[in-house]
Amino acid sequence: MQAVKVKDGAFKHVESELYAYPYRKREIERLRLEIQYPYDEEPDDPAVVEGKNSVRTISDPTAKMGIRLAGHAKLLHMERVADAIEEVYNNLTEHQQEFVRLKYWTKPQKLTAIGICSEIGISDRTFSRWRRIFVNEIAEKLGWD
Repeated sequence: MQAVKVKDGAFKHVESELYAYPYRKREIERLRLEIQYPYDEEPDDPAVVEGKNSVRTISDPTAKMGIRLAGHAKLLHMERVADAIEEVYNNLTEHQQEFVRLKYWTKPQKLTAIGICSEIGISDRTFSRWRRIFVNEIAEKLGWD
């Protein structure tokens, strides 16, 4: 990991995304399913049958679904943030990954910074440095620096 300096607002925003990451992954899946299988407000009328004079329009449901997925701004944003977090996380050492899991993804947050340091055997300076570098790399990857 290399040090990159980002503004305080971006730093806090990235940290909030890190804390929310496990929930974001579930939200991405829920939103994806919602887009793929939308609620049909007008169900098929049993009196109307498909045929030469059908009132139903010819469509390509697979293409429509792909367009809805590709054009959904909220989904794209959440996936972009999740991908950046995963990419930076996957480039960490096992020891650093344990730090990230304890700091951001252990719920409820039982350990303080001192508790995390003693749990994984690092100093408080190492804790601060790893936190700063990890968050800054994600911010840089997202262009939030």
